[in-house]
Amino acid sequence: MIGRIPVLDVRPLVECGRRPAKAVVGEVFQVTATVFREGHDAVAANVVLRDPAGRPGDWTPMRELAPGTDRWGAEVATTSEGRWTYAVEAWSDPVATWRHHAQIKIPAGLDTALVLAEGAELYERAAAGVPKSEGREAVLAAVDALRDEGRPAAARLAAALAPEATDALVRHPLRELVSSSRPLPLLVERRRALFGSWYELFPRSEGAVVKKGKPPVSGTFRTAAERLPAVAAMGFDVVYLPPIHPIGTTHRKGPNNTLSARRRDVGVPWAIGSPAGGHDAVHPDLGTIEDFDDFVARARDLRMEVALDFALQCSPDHPWVEKHPEWFHHRADGTVAYAENPPKKYQDIYPIAFDRDMRGLVAETLRVLRFWMGHGVRIFRVDNPHTKPVVFWEKVIADIGRTDPDVVFLAEAFTRPAMMHALAATGFQQSYTYFTWRNSKQELTGYLTELSGDSASYMRPNFFVNTPDILHAYLQEGGRPAFEVRAVLAATLSPSWGVYAGYELCENTPVREGSEEYLDSEKYQLRPRDWESAEREGRTIAPLITALNRLRRRHPALQQLRDIHFHHADNEAVIAYSKRSGSNTVLVVVNLDPHHTQEATVSLDMPDLGLAWHETVPVRDELTGETYHWGRTNYVRLEPGVTPAHVMVLRPSPPIGGSPTS
Repeated sequence: MIGRIPVLDVRPLVECGRRPAKAVVGEVFQVTATVFREGHDAVAANVVLRDPAGRPGDWTPMRELAPGTDRWGAEVATTSEGRWTYAVEAWSDPVATWRHHAQIKIPAGLDTALVLAEGAELYERAAAGVPKSEGREAVLAAVDALRDEGRPAAARLAAALAPEATDALVRHPLRELVSSSRPLPLLVERRRALFGSWYELFPRSEGAVVKKGKPPVSGTFRTAAERLPAVAAMGFDVVYLPPIHPIGTTHRKGPNNTLSARRRDVGVPWAIGSPAGGHDAVHPDLGTIEDFDDFVARARDLRMEVALDFALQCSPDHPWVEKHPEWFHHRADGTVAYAENPPKKYQDIYPIAFDRDMRGLVAETLRVLRFWMGHGVRIFRVDNPHTKPVVFWEKVIADIGRTDPDVVFLAEAFTRPAMMHALAATGFQQSYTYFTWRNSKQELTGYLTELSGDSASYMRPNFFVNTPDILHAYLQEGGRPAFEVRAVLAATLSPSWGVYAGYELCENTPVREGSEEYLDSEKYQLRPRDWESAEREGRTIAPLITALNRLRRRHPALQQLRDIHFHHADNEAVIAYSKRSGSNTVLVVVNLDPHHTQEATVSLDMPDLGLAWHETVPVRDELTGETYHWGRTNYVRLEPGVTPAHVMVLRPSPPIGGSPTS
């Protein structure tokens, strides 16, 4: 039902208000609405936030975003986690209406006495709502002036328009015909749901011993823990582990996805389950559950969280296959159907049949998740959630959220947009994206404009630069400069980003031409790396990654998604964009061509930077330590492998030390 003052199309709005918009504590986001009324009287609007206890906070005044559009907006933020609501209040503003009319009529000598008398009455009513400490006396002084017939009319009007009275009435306006939109839900989550730097590693490869002619020796949780200080030193917040459970032997895959595994081949971690256990067990080669607990504790001591892969699928040897045959698809010949994504076949994996016992599968999933939560895991990267019913995830995530709202779920769903958006709206805190396949300026600009728009109220991207499954042609062909470019883009475009181990070594050999699979993929075999030699010989971009993560922690502008602006560069190989948070402004210019030096003139949209068109300001490149003076137009020259990008802060801060590309 429309109120006396119409308030329409309130946003953010997720599924017509059936699901909550999302934010994290302290995150600034915009609430907008269409507000208007009949005739020519002035209207105004404000946003009201109510905390999880239903208590209203100070209302935030809205402004018309563009004159004459009737579209109003305000930026708001919350102070605590929980389920909030937000609403837009609109109201008739009689004081603003009078001021507009008075400034036309009094100079023209029209109804002067009556207009001044009406103003005095309005201001007197308005003064009653202004606290004494907030300027009531200034408003009452305006009342006296309006009624002082011994003063010229222009002077009486000027007193009513005085800054002291105006400021008091802006803070405490006289509101009439107040109308409110319906309250809309807002889920406020912990900061990690939006911001974080992820590092993926296979524990079995860290400390592994692989020698020709001898059986490979798996790394363990204890040897993998020795890698954690180096990961923490690069500035990562989250250590993500692929499945750590027992691996089946039936139809086990060999190196490079061969179908005939040798006895000593270690198999694919996502083929979960053997006589040693299923989803609530650890692979015996990795150690014990106590060893896992020690790994989690070591990460915590280094101020990192452990994220665990949750892959709801089974090897043919999983205990569920025998105990719960109803949970699997059976073919006409009685065999269990293995997973397929033509032309890919996964003979070592049985997918789940959800519709035969949804209730039982929900209960078992919750049991498994809570088991790992009991061992310190508060982040789960969910494998292929788009191959499971959305309603299943709705039930699971809602149940976890009721008791443990700090748990974060990342959806690994490289699939159609409708499914990705549905999973995000249903409850997943983060989502993988198409970032890997967006490489040109046009692609990146369009995609980031989409992600930072309306969908940002419920879908949070995590920009992984690579995964064990994805080695994009851009990295294969561009070498080290390409790895540097993609790291800069991911770390500065998205508040959450991630790398899979080996990225810092610029590993880029595919299994064959045209494939995005790695040669000798870690999915199928142990892959120990000589980190010390790589560092000693300068074969690593870890210094750049370290610098990027330090910048992200240091600059609030890089910790949010919604305020990104692209600036014009007259070269299609050069992209320029800025992000702002309060007084913190970061400007990034990147050469997207990993093969050639590129030059460009960057034309800045100065108001987007909080500057006047004529201003020139010092900017500090946080990657090189150099300071420049930039104005509306600026020349750049970016050389791959030397200066692939500028990451500049408009208000210089002390250096973070060292050149990241050395």
